[in-house]
Amino acid sequence: MSVAYECVFPSGTHTVTAEITGAYPDRGSVNRPVQPGEATVRLTIGPGALDGVLPEGTTAVAGLADLTVLVAQKGRSAEARWGALAAPTVPAPDGTEDLVLEHRGAVPSVTVTAPGDITFTARAMRLKLRPQTGEVATTQPAALPAVDCLPAEGQDALLATVPVPVPVPGGTRPDPSQEPGPSATPTGEEPVLPQDIAVEPSPTEPGSPCPTEKPAGGIDESFVPQPPPGGEPPRVTILPGRLGCAYAVGFAGVEKLGGAMIVNDPSAAPQLINVLAVTRSVSRPGTRPGGSYFRADSYGELPLPDATSTFLTFGFQPVTAKVEFTNGPVTISTGTIGSPPNRLNFAQAGFYQSLRVYDVKVNGTPLDVGPTCRTARPYRVVLHGKFPDYENVFKGGPMRGTVTIPEFSGCGTGGEDLDQLFSASLSGPGNLIAMRQGPLCIPNTPNNECPPTIPPLPGQGTR
Repeated sequence: MSVAYECVFPSGTHTVTAEITGAYPDRGSVNRPVQPGEATVRLTIGPGALDGVLPEGTTAVAGLADLTVLVAQKGRSAEARWGALAAPTVPAPDGTEDLVLEHRGAVPSVTVTAPGDITFTARAMRLKLRPQTGEVATTQPAALPAVDCLPAEGQDALLATVPVPVPVPGGTRPDPSQEPGPSATPTGEEPVLPQDIAVEPSPTEPGSPCPTEKPAGGIDESFVPQPPPGGEPPRVTILPGRLGCAYAVGFAGVEKLGGAMIVNDPSAAPQLINVLAVTRSVSRPGTRPGGSYFRADSYGELPLPDATSTFLTFGFQPVTAKVEFTNGPVTISTGTIGSPPNRLNFAQAGFYQSLRVYDVKVNGTPLDVGPTCRTARPYRVVLHGKFPDYENVFKGGPMRGTVTIPEFSGCGTGGEDLDQLFSASLSGPGNLIAMRQGPLCIPNTPNNECPPTIPPLPGQGTR
């Protein structure tokens, strides 16, 4: 497929011809990856575009191309990044010749949840030229500023169509609960979710900070907000989800001590949340009994580094301790109830947590509490976000809630029982937890918020 691109060079806007070729399967299957073969993007850049762009003395030019491909099926769409397609060095043109760069690389697979033709259409492209000077070429020549390109208007940039047939009898039968589902929008319309098309990370994606494996566990139904009682049951749609990561930082308070400690300290070495975003949707149109309802469920892993806390115990005694957090899988649900102008938005995250206290010092003197001084059992943590500060898991935002810390057990050594001391100091209800989740980094997607940014602590800066 030949696609004409309008590219913005330092010398101005010029037309670049892209010959985009690749191998595509004859057909795909529902809920199974559709994997195109290696892609080739052969770019022809005219001498006018390079006027004054290549540094003096350039002897060879290499390139990297990032191509965005629109993957669509039945009105749904998702953008796939065919990233870091590399072109080997070629001799630099003499000022009158075209520069021809042939980029190659593996491309990501896509997965759909329903039958129907999948189309692949070329969209925006970003080109990085890497000039080399001198007779000896380096392996990693410096790159010039990126050149952004868009397909010229009025042309068909369709690369391929891959049919996905309805499963045949005797094979895997379609599950009605896995048909594409609607999502609620501020206007009351109910288009299908783009998450019905899942794009895997590019095989050539360099240095993604996110985990490559899906988070352990799954959705914990005990933390999922339920629709109002009565009415028609909403439709449940199982989705592939989008794998991403983000930072979440905040405070954990102790009501009895009137203080708080920083959780996942942004000034230290905060850890990332591993999230499989929108792996299930629950929806009901406004025309059905019970009215409009929509919920998107995600889950993830929430590892937290140990925190250091300093409190005045009983109002006068300074106590310093380190706290180890053990968290179960986190369930994140966002959605809407009702139709405009009476629509209500909700956002909730929930998980089980336990604490271990160690390295305790009372007024600077070590207090040996042993290796097993912890809450006697895990306790529930439920956090709520307010719209529009927390709109969905992709954008993130602030959440808060209160927890009841159980009594402590296993505290003390050498026959000394310190359980009651820690229970009297720490255990009880009304302990505030305030967290702020940064935007979700989803590798291999445009405008992907990657690398993930560390958000400010709750109450500091903006979300």
